[in-house]
Amino acid sequence: MNIHEYQAKALLKGYGVAVPNGRVAFTPREAEDAALALGGAVWVVKSQIHAGGRGAGRFADDPNGKGGVRVVKSVSDVGSSAEQMLAHVLVTKQTGPAGREVKRVYVEEGCAIERELYLGMLIDRSTSRITVMASTEGGMEIEEVAAHTPEKILKVAIDPATGLQPFHARQLAFGLGLTGKQVKSATQFIANAYRAFVELDASIVEINPLVVTQQGDVIALDAKINFDDNALFRHPAIEALRDEAEEDAAELEAAKHGLNYVTLDGNIGCMVNGAGLAMATMDIIKLYGGEPANFLDVGGGATRERVATAFRLILRDPKVEGILVNIFGGIMRCDVIADGVVSAAREVDLRVPLVVRLEGTNVELGKQILRDSGLPILSADHLADAASKVVAAVKDKNHAVAATEAN
Repeated sequence: MNIHEYQAKALLKGYGVAVPNGRVAFTPREAEDAALALGGAVWVVKSQIHAGGRGAGRFADDPNGKGGVRVVKSVSDVGSSAEQMLAHVLVTKQTGPAGREVKRVYVEEGCAIERELYLGMLIDRSTSRITVMASTEGGMEIEEVAAHTPEKILKVAIDPATGLQPFHARQLAFGLGLTGKQVKSATQFIANAYRAFVELDASIVEINPLVVTQQGDVIALDAKINFDDNALFRHPAIEALRDEAEEDAAELEAAKHGLNYVTLDGNIGCMVNGAGLAMATMDIIKLYGGEPANFLDVGGGATRERVATAFRLILRDPKVEGILVNIFGGIMRCDVIADGVVSAAREVDLRVPLVVRLEGTNVELGKQILRDSGLPILSADHLADAASKVVAAVKDKNHAVAATEAN
């Protein structure tokens, strides 16, 4: 689960992490009031969407204008900047061309920046440890730094038996070239951020940029936190921060039905039971020249109704031109899958090729249900057969449509 920058900063501040003072606003008037309440002579107005690259982004209706993060020096400019952001679509590298509508802004006090750094924490699955990363290249995407100057990324893997120790934080601070008061400020900052990461069950905490002020303080100028969805039952207050308007509608509906669904950019919908089998299915679709439109794991104990819901979710995507159902029946029974597929296909008036590969518990009964349905379902004997059939069926359908339009 993701949250907005202002929410992340509020959580981090509760753990003693240094952040600038700021206030969220939903109207230009609220933005001006926020600036007056904060005081000072310089403010930063920031569009709040679940995507990075906001400062370099551009608004869809004003692509040559200013970005989604602006430094202003008057209260009236705070209001006008908010007006130019709110209810407008911001397009960044991470949003894609569709962009995201800005529904709130964050007004923050300005600060005198001496250096911009990077700090990130994530779970490294290769070591089963939390890894703390730091870099002198603050303000840049860490992927770009890793690709072009990997030597500028410092990494410290934390043993879960001991947790973060003071020497870990000092190692990072010295590696960033900090001195004197800056070292003390940075070590405290890192220790508090690590405690927040662990206690909030985060999957990512990213501070970019982490800035050193002219007074020698180390503060979070930006903040991003992602949470482990599986741990949200322990954090109802965090779950309440969810902004459903920022999330994919299909993914939200899938979660409500106990389905694991992720929208992708391809044209072949996938329905599979088991994450590993789902990954293998997507890989083999690409191997045969197709592109998966989604990741969809219906789980091991899916009901007929859940399968039907999954099928409808796939078909809600206008890009889907074919569907591959790949089920290995262990806990999941093939006849349940077949019932759900047939029910959903009839309900939505299926108009795209459908290939089904079933194996395992009650497989013959499942295949019989498909045969007796009277629907144009292509049966496959194994995974490679299924992938080749669905890719070929989609191509044949597209060729037929193109030929019809040409005539």
